[in-house]
Amino acid sequence: MLRKLFLPSILLILAYGFWISPNFKTIAAGLALFLFGMISLEEGFKAFTGGTLETLLRKSTDRVWKSILLGISSTTIMQSSSLVSLITISFLSAGLMDLGAGIGIIFGANLGTTTGAWLVAGFGLKVNIAAYSMPLLVFGVLLIFQQSKVLKGVGHGLAGLGLLFLGIHYMKEGFDAFSQNIDLANYAVSGYPGLFLFTFIGILATVVLQSSHATLVLIITALAAQQITYENAMALAIGANVGTTITAMLGAVSANIEGKRLAVAHLIFNVVTGLLAILLISQLIWAVDWVSASLGIRDHDYTLKLAVFHTLFNLLGLVLMTPLIQQMVVFLERTVKAPATDRTQPLYLNDATLEVPAAAVEAVRKELIRLYENAFHLIAHGLSLQRGTIKSTQDLRQAVAASRRLMPVDMDEYYERHIKPLYSAIVEFISIAQARQLPQNESDQLSELREASRNIVEAVKDMKHLHKNLSRNLRTTDDAMRSEYDAIRVQLATILREINSIQEQAPDSDTILSADAIALELKENTRQRERALDELIRKRQISPMHATSLMNDNGYTHDISANLVEMARQLFASRQVELKNAEQQLALEEEDLNKLIG
Repeated sequence: MLRKLFLPSILLILAYGFWISPNFKTIAAGLALFLFGMISLEEGFKAFTGGTLETLLRKSTDRVWKSILLGISSTTIMQSSSLVSLITISFLSAGLMDLGAGIGIIFGANLGTTTGAWLVAGFGLKVNIAAYSMPLLVFGVLLIFQQSKVLKGVGHGLAGLGLLFLGIHYMKEGFDAFSQNIDLANYAVSGYPGLFLFTFIGILATVVLQSSHATLVLIITALAAQQITYENAMALAIGANVGTTITAMLGAVSANIEGKRLAVAHLIFNVVTGLLAILLISQLIWAVDWVSASLGIRDHDYTLKLAVFHTLFNLLGLVLMTPLIQQMVVFLERTVKAPATDRTQPLYLNDATLEVPAAAVEAVRKELIRLYENAFHLIAHGLSLQRGTIKSTQDLRQAVAASRRLMPVDMDEYYERHIKPLYSAIVEFISIAQARQLPQNESDQLSELREASRNIVEAVKDMKHLHKNLSRNLRTTDDAMRSEYDAIRVQLATILREINSIQEQAPDSDTILSADAIALELKENTRQRERALDELIRKRQISPMHATSLMNDNGYTHDISANLVEMARQLFASRQVELKNAEQQLALEEEDLNKLIG
């Protein structure tokens, strides 16, 4: 009910403000332009997240200090802690980084976002930035209408900057005009009551605006127009810092458990930092004065001093909280419990991973591995072999000969519960992701992974057909039939073992070459089995009815093996584009395989 009333209430307040004051309209319009500029700037940066930022995230998460530096630098460049948080949650949800690395990035992003206050206070209010906004808007809009994704991204970035500059200009103009009629500084509250009151107002403003950058710009322009006091401005900045966690919390709603834990970590950091800033306000004011004097900032340049304050209290939180990251990880894993793992439901496919193409690809890859593990379980039980036996170094012929007990498994029920739901979720996720006009590389990878998922399902369906005769001949007294079906069990178990070996290799190793070796072996085994069956028929060691059954089951065996090998090519191949392309050039075609085996 409250959520439904929220938007109408805001609209009514704005309408009333427009009615009583034309200057309020100017301030609100400037804020709207600034927010729209932030959105456009984020769109511009998203056009370049198809490789560079993802690569940096992967390489910069093995050490906490690297994660923190990445958070600082990426937020400084993009001027959007929300976008950095969104990408971090996407990568964490896709399993591309651990929780400790994600927390490090978020901690760094909090410090990186303070550069926005420096830019506004040091540049935005010192010059007529409206003059710079016009050409940026013209060139930006022109580029947005181009076909090239890169040019569109640059266009969104330029237009975003133009709108940011224009928004700052109108907010400054609005507050300057506003001060001629009403002095909001008369409503200042001093001491700790003022600190807590204006901190709450800062939180509320950031929740409404969904941008701490926008709140800070509003605070700085109001401070420059002397509409609020320096002390109250500091409290508002603290509130903006705490309020920005709402964006991360909302972004984590659609994420998996790791994304939710990261959002809680973000909340803890900002709340603790805010409380420290309030409790140590006197010491921080002294530190701000000392730093400002050292940098040559004038005593009455309160806008720049506010930027110093914003940086100092975030730096204080970073210094105090960084050594506690591992303890925070343990605490979050204990308190924010993961739901019981369900093999039938996806763990990585969610709206958060959809936001970043690389994260979407990795999420599908991880779900496919889960789908394959379910298929491995089904096929192994269909062969009446333990999975541990297949994955071990035990001689498979001896294991098959010793295993004559039929493992009870309802193939149809298992398929409906453990294969079909996960397969359907993967196909649906890929369709949604590709509808978002992904970069060509990510779109191609998703197409390959969809094909790999189809290979898994086809192998399972063939196994359902094969299982009927396989189980019937597991303990038959007909030596020839038992021997043939034992050979089928050995072949499929060998394929599963060799794929397991590929799975355990490093992602950048020669996976496709290993798959080619298995495919070559499969071709040779198929020909040998055909010759052996012909021999059995000629010698009348099996009946014509048994022969046709064996021919069909040999076909199922070949198809299961071929589908699993093709799945391994796609699922476990190198993730580096250049290396994968090189591997695919070395891959053997069907004609090459036939030539090799003569």
